[in-house]
Amino acid sequence: MQGSLLRFYVHENQRCHGRLFWEWLLEQANQLGIRGGSAFRAMAGFGRRHQLHEDHFFELAGTLTVEVEFIVSDAEAQQLIDLVRQEKARVFYAQVPARFGVINADTKDAPGSS
Repeated sequence: MQGSLLRFYVHENQRCHGRLFWEWLLEQANQLGIRGGSAFRAMAGFGRRHQLHEDHFFELAGTLTVEVEFIVSDAEAQQLIDLVRQEKARVFYAQVPARFGVINADTKDAPGSS
């Protein structure tokens, strides 16, 4: 199948409707019927201001990024982008063309299963 790898990069403490933004985004995608999504918390990174943030005990909470990722059709990607736009949330995203599928989709039992 052809589609997009869609990634949103949000601050870990960013909120929408009282929820953490990354949680809200995953919930919204699920309600739209998107087949799957994942959130990953950064260990370290820097942004447009070139200030390095690392996951240390003394680091200020909320300064790291959470990446929320979906592999979707182009129409689903546009739905998610439009949803974020409607919330007027300031969010960086990347949309990359992707080819995806399931390997051994016709296999009923995985090796080693009973």
